[in-house]
Amino acid sequence: MNPQKTGASQTATSRWFRTIRSAPAPRLRLVCFPHAGGNAGFFRTWKDLVPEGVELLAAQYPARESRFLDAPAETMDELVADLSDASRDLFDVPVAFFGHSMGASVAYELATRLREEHGRTLTGLFVSGRGGPGRERRPGLADAGEEELIAELSEMGGTQAEVFLDVELRELVLPAIRADYRLLERYDARIPDKDSLLAVPVVAYYGDGEADLDHDSVMAWSAITRSGFHYRSFDGGHFYLVEEADSLVKDLLSRLPISN
Repeated sequence: MNPQKTGASQTATSRWFRTIRSAPAPRLRLVCFPHAGGNAGFFRTWKDLVPEGVELLAAQYPARESRFLDAPAETMDELVADLSDASRDLFDVPVAFFGHSMGASVAYELATRLREEHGRTLTGLFVSGRGGPGRERRPGLADAGEEELIAELSEMGGTQAEVFLDVELRELVLPAIRADYRLLERYDARIPDKDSLLAVPVVAYYGDGEADLDHDSVMAWSAITRSGFHYRSFDGGHFYLVEEADSLVKDLLSRLPISN
């Protein structure tokens, strides 16, 4: 981020977005949005996968990591409103969004809000592991028993099993996961009409072994844009991107107007 920017807006930006890889004079800023219960650190393995000139940021939702004491967002509108205020100063260079699972919906809603309220347009929107508007899976786990919740999370593979074996760590991470699931259960995606379509290319990624995501759900993302739409599958389930990070990032970067 531009080091000359100071004051309240820069404070909000640094609070909501963690710099995974900085670039002194970035040609592009890639901003990543994690899954339910996830944090900015999920994308730390991408640091060495992006070329020089690409600045890599990841959203840090409240109630986790450095923001552990911050109250979690209760609704998608609340979360996106705060992210919108914090991200306005990111657009001194071209910006692309990548969001996985819950993060896909966050990235989409934020892209829409930034365009409507601030006239900001992305270079690319990349969504992963989630159905498009109207085809999202509602997890229904916000009030599930602890064992049921842990079993579901372990099956998806997004959180390392050793976290749940440690009672103290479990008590730290489960509240944020429940809060995100509750947010998703309350969330009704905006389905755009022809006048509110995004003018940005959209790419949808998914794991070909994910049982809860079918072809029609992936294709639903094509309805949010008047620009190009593409999709690609990778080997794996919901968290295919852990093992396929290198291939995923290469594909993503190949679709952006930068020199790799």
